Amino acid sequence: MVAGNIFHCRKNSWPPEEYISRNTLQLFDFDSAAPPKQAWRRRLNSHANILKEFSVTFKEAIKMVRLGIRLWSYVREEASHGRKAPIDPFTRESCKPSASQGVPLGGMGSGSISRGFRGEFRQWQIVPGTCDASPVMANQFSIFISRDGGNKKYASVLAPGHHEGLGKASDEGISSWGWNLSGQHSTYHALFPRAWTIYDGEPDPDLKVSCRQISPFIPHNYRDSSLPTAVFVYTLVNTGKERAKVSLLFTWANSVGGISHLSGDHVNEPFIGENGVSGVLLHHKTAKGNPPVTFAVAACETQNVNVTVLPCFGLTEGSYVTAKEMWGKMMQDGQFERENFNWEPSMPSSPGETLCAAVSASAWVEPHGKCTIAFALAWSSPKIKFLKGSLYHRRYTKFYGTSERAAVNLVHDALTNYKRWEEEIEKWQSPILEDERLPEWYKFTLFNELYFLVAGGTVWIDSSLPSSNEKSDQDPPINIETVDVKVTEAEVNCRHNTVSEHSRTGGCNGSTGVGLKLNGDSTIPQNKGSSNHFSHHLKLQDQLDISDDVGRFLYLEGVEYIMWCTYDVHFYASFALLDLFPQIELNIQRDFAKAVLCEDGRKVKFLAEGNYGIRKVRGAIPHDLGTHDPWNEMNAYNIHDTSNWKDLNTKFVLQVYRDFAATGDMAFGVDVWPAVRTAMEYMEQFDRDDDGLIENDGFPDQTYDAWTVHGVSAYCGGLWLAALQAAAAMAQQIGDKFFAETCKSKFFSAKSAFEKKLWNGSYFNYDSGSSSNSKSIQADQLAGQWYTASSGLAPLFDEFKIRSALQKIYDFNVMKVKGGRMGAVNGMHPNGKVDESCMQSREIWTGVTYAVAANMILAGMEEEAFTTAEGIFTAGWSEEGFGYWFQTPEAWTIDGHFRSLIYMRPLAIWGMQWALSIPKAILEAPKINMMDRILVSPATFSLSLTETGVRKIANKAKCFGHSVMQCTC
Repeated sequence: MVAGNIFHCRKNSWPPEEYISRNTLQLFDFDSAAPPKQAWRRRLNSHANILKEFSVTFKEAIKMVRLGIRLWSYVREEASHGRKAPIDPFTRESCKPSASQGVPLGGMGSGSISRGFRGEFRQWQIVPGTCDASPVMANQFSIFISRDGGNKKYASVLAPGHHEGLGKASDEGISSWGWNLSGQHSTYHALFPRAWTIYDGEPDPDLKVSCRQISPFIPHNYRDSSLPTAVFVYTLVNTGKERAKVSLLFTWANSVGGISHLSGDHVNEPFIGENGVSGVLLHHKTAKGNPPVTFAVAACETQNVNVTVLPCFGLTEGSYVTAKEMWGKMMQDGQFERENFNWEPSMPSSPGETLCAAVSASAWVEPHGKCTIAFALAWSSPKIKFLKGSLYHRRYTKFYGTSERAAVNLVHDALTNYKRWEEEIEKWQSPILEDERLPEWYKFTLFNELYFLVAGGTVWIDSSLPSSNEKSDQDPPINIETVDVKVTEAEVNCRHNTVSEHSRTGGCNGSTGVGLKLNGDSTIPQNKGSSNHFSHHLKLQDQLDISDDVGRFLYLEGVEYIMWCTYDVHFYASFALLDLFPQIELNIQRDFAKAVLCEDGRKVKFLAEGNYGIRKVRGAIPHDLGTHDPWNEMNAYNIHDTSNWKDLNTKFVLQVYRDFAATGDMAFGVDVWPAVRTAMEYMEQFDRDDDGLIENDGFPDQTYDAWTVHGVSAYCGGLWLAALQAAAAMAQQIGDKFFAETCKSKFFSAKSAFEKKLWNGSYFNYDSGSSSNSKSIQADQLAGQWYTASSGLAPLFDEFKIRSALQKIYDFNVMKVKGGRMGAVNGMHPNGKVDESCMQSREIWTGVTYAVAANMILAGMEEEAFTTAEGIFTAGWSEEGFGYWFQTPEAWTIDGHFRSLIYMRPLAIWGMQWALSIPKAILEAPKINMMDRILVSPATFSLSLTETGVRKIANKAKCFGHSVMQCTC
C-alpha cells in the first residue's frame, strides 16, 4: 500500500488556474460544467506535431530480411482476397499520425469515433478491424451570438482553423465557414470518459462557454456501457451587460470515414422524438457489403431552448443547399425553419457527393445569466460482419432491438440519462481523485489510459450465437457433431472445507455459465466464505448479471496489429477489465479455456522461418482469437508457431487463478479447471533435462517475439514457477489434491534450478545461454512474481532477491535512460549500456513499464514505482513529451520514435491500481505453503501421469461453441 506522506510534497501536475482564470472556474462551478482539478489539459492553439515512427537499424534489417520478404508476400496474398493482413508494416495511412488525439466517444464494443483535443472527429472504427484516422472536417460545433440591437455579432466554428485546405473564402464548402477561433483562450480538459472544452471569452469576450463530452463508460454497468452514443452539454454564462441570443450548431457528414465516404446512396431525414428530443437521422450505406450505419444527431428542446434542423446540405456547388448557404442562414437568423421537420427522406446521394446535416439549438441568455444546451450523437449499426465469419448482433441490441432506427431511442435516452451517468462516473472516480497520497499525473493518466477499451477496436456481441447462418469467403468448416458430455467434477464448499462430487450433462454449445446443482434443486454453495467478497471490485450489478448473459467481448492488440484479444498482451491489460468489468474478463478466459482442449489442423506457413505447422495445437493457448473470423479461426498471428511459445500457457494459468481468487466464482473455477490442467501438462514437453524447469528453444518464443532466448530464461522460467504455484493453489481449492501435490513438487525442483542457473547475486540473468546478452538486465524479469503477489500467493523468491532485482532494474533500465524520464528500457547490459541485440531489447515498452511499477508497489518500493511509471507520463502525456496521449503506443525508442500506436498493453497501469488496492477476497483467501505436505518425489512425477479429471473430460469433449476446431485427445 502507498505510504501516507510519500507524495505529500509533490506539486500538482497541471493546476487548472494555469489554464483558466479562477473567475471563469467559479462561474462554471455548477452542473459539472467546470473541469475537475485532476484532469489532463491542453490549450486549443497547441501545436499538434507529427509523430515519428521507428525504423530498424541496418543490422536488424539484415537479420530480418527473410522474414520481411515472406511477410511482404503474405500481405500481398491477403490483399488479393480483399483482406488486410493482421500485421502489415508496408502500408502507410494517408493521414500522418499527429499529437492531436482526445477522449473517444461512446461505450464499449459498438464501434468508436475519437475526438481530438481541438474538436475534430477522427479515428473511425465503426467497421470491426478497420480504422480510418483522417478527420471528417464537416463534423463540427459552431456558435453564433447576437447582442441586443444587433450591434455585436460573433460567429465561429468552435475549433481552430489550423487544418489543410481551409480558408478558401470562395469555396462553397466548409472553407467558407467562420474559422475565427484562435484557441489562445480556449482549453481542453480530459478525464476519461468525460472531456471539457472551455472557451474563455472566445469568440465573444463577454460569453464564457463550457462544453463537456460524456460517454456511458460506467464500470460494472453492462447495459449502458455498451451504448454507441455520447452527449455534449454546453453551459453558457453571459458576463456582459446586454442579453445575448446564442445559437449552437452541430453539423455532421453522412460518413464513417474511409472509402464509403463518397460512395453514394446515403440518405438523411429529420425526426421529432419524445420529450423535446429532435434532430436528423443519417442512413449510411457502407462499402464492401458491410452492414449499414445510421447516425442520429439531436438536441433537446426546453422552455428556453429552440431546436431546428437542416436535414441536408452539401459541400460543393450544385447542392440543394450548400455549406456556404447554410452558414449564411445561421449568420442571419441563428436558426432554420421549423417546416424543415416535415421534409421527407432525401434522395440518395450520388457517388462523389458528401451529404451533411445540421442541428441548431438557440436560446436567450440574460445579462449575468446562465443557460444549458444539450446535444447528442448516436450511431446504430446492429450487425457486425467479419470478413470470413458470421453476422453477429452487437450487445446494445439486447436492449434496443436490431433496427438501425434505434439511433432515435439512443439519443433520446442519452439526453435524458446523462446526469445519472455522470453521477455514477463521479462516484467511481472520486475515491482515487481525492486520494492525496497519489501524484496528480497518475490519477488522470490512470483513467485516460482506459480510452483503449473504447478506441481499441472493441467488439461486444449480444451472445455466443451468430445472428444468421450467412457466411462470406470462408473455408469450408470442419463438420463437428454436437454431443452430450457427462463430466464429473470436484467442487469445494469452502465454508466447510469439504469436497463434493457432482455431474452435469450438456452439449458443447459455447455457453459461458454453468448451472451447478446438488441433491435435486439445491444449488452448490458458491464459495460463501470471506473470499467471496470482491471488495469494491465486484459490484451489485456484477452479481445480478452473473445469471444474465453479458455477451462476448473482443478487443484488438492494437489498431496496427489487427488480432483480437492477443493473449500474451492481455496478460498485462486484463487488470483493467477485471477491476471494472469482471464478468467480461471471466468470459474472455472462458473463450481461451475452450480453445485449449481443441485443435485446428489446417496448415499455416510461419513467416519467421518459412516452415509449416497447424493453426492450433491441442493443449496450447492460442496467441489470439483470430482476425477475420474470431472464435472460429484462431491464431491469426503467423510470424512464429506460438504452440512452441513458453509464456502463453503459463499466462493463462496465472490469469485464471488471479480471476478465480479475486471473484470467488467457483462455477468459473470448475468450468476452466480442465483447461488449466491441460495447459500445465502441455508445458511438460519443454522441460528438456527433467529438473522441473522449462527451457526456451533458441528463438523468440514469447511475447518479445524478436528477442531470442537460449536455455532457461528469467521471463518464461519465472512465469512457469508462478504458474506451478497458482495451479497448486487452484487445484487445492477445486479439490484436485493430487494435482496440487504434484505442482508443489515440481515447484520445489524448478525453483532450485531457476535460482542456480540465473541468480547472479543482484538480479536474474536474461537467460542461461552464452550469448552477448545472456547477462542483460531485463525489465520484465519478475513478471511471474508480479502475478504471484497480485494474486495473494507466497513470494517466489526471498524478499532480498525480489527487491534487489527491482532495484537493479530501477537503477539501470529506468534511471540510466534520460534520468528516468522515458520509462524502463527492456534490456540493459550490466555496464550501463542499452542492450541493442534486437529492436525490442532497445525499446521502452509502455505497458511493461507500468507492470514493473506495479511489481515495485507490491514489493514496498512505492517511490521507485511512481518514478518509473512517471517516465511514461512524461514522455507520452506531458506537454514536453512526444504527443502520444490517447494513442499510447506499444513502444518507443530512446529518441521517442514510436511503434504501434493505440495499443492494448498500456492498460497495465491498472495493474498499479490493483497493487494499491488488492481486493479483500485475495487478501483474506486461504494461503498455500508450497513446502507443506509434499508427498511426491520431484524426480519421479510428471504433471500428466494420471488419467483422472482432465483427460477423461477432454476425451469426451468434441466441440466448443461454434468453432471450426476439433478436439484431438
